[in-house]
Amino acid sequence: MKVLQAIVIENDLDVIKLLKQFEIENSVLFSVIAFVDDCKNITSLINEKKPDVLFICKDQFTYDPKILNDLTVRKPKIIIASKDKCDAYEAFGHNAIDFLLKPLNTNSLIISIYKTIKYLEMETVFQDDVLGKIKTINSLQQKFEYVSIASVDKIELLKIEDIIFCKADGKYTEFYTTNDARMISSRNLGEYTLTLSNNFFRIHHSYIVNIKYLVKIIKNNGLFCELKNGHILPVAKRRQEEFMKFINH
Repeated sequence: MKVLQAIVIENDLDVIKLLKQFEIENSVLFSVIAFVDDCKNITSLINEKKPDVLFICKDQFTYDPKILNDLTVRKPKIIIASKDKCDAYEAFGHNAIDFLLKPLNTNSLIISIYKTIKYLEMETVFQDDVLGKIKTINSLQQKFEYVSIASVDKIELLKIEDIIFCKADGKYTEFYTTNDARMISSRNLGEYTLTLSNNFFRIHHSYIVNIKYLVKIIKNNGLFCELKNGHILPVAKRRQEEFMKFINH
């Protein structure tokens, strides 16, 4: 079972203290990656921290679902807590995963966290099923024309020939394309290595490049690839010899 990564929006010191103690006692289930006291800059924080859940104290803040519109990562699940049980109607109207009535207690927190983890696991199972079907279709066609870009709430198909390079970002993968777009998958880079073959080479543990878009190789205290979109990426020292053979074959 995964550890639920949370950003908490709260300015009640008693609640913060309770959540910190809860985190210590339930570290195998729950981890707070940031406490903030308002919604300012929350979009950029979510993009940076990539939480599983946003825990919002309803007493001080009015939740506006539009704050999640400009995310470049998957949308976190929402848990809303309030002293007013009437706020539950609004919370679930905004597709909150759960509503907690204050004052908070350990039992209700554990139930809410288990509920959120199970929901995320079900989404992952569904996503894996869809990806499995896509892989089956690709294998039957004897070639890969598209790669599936999977996030929790959607799966997009990207033409492989339009990929300039891929970049690992923790458990995510960023795809940079010929139309200057950047697409983010919730799958790690290693899961794409078999699909991306032929013109693709993993020059570094963080990068796979399409040599079709290689402009030049720079030798300056190491080896670097300059690509068509202007990005300059390093070639890992242990991969340099194999890479030179690959582009010269």
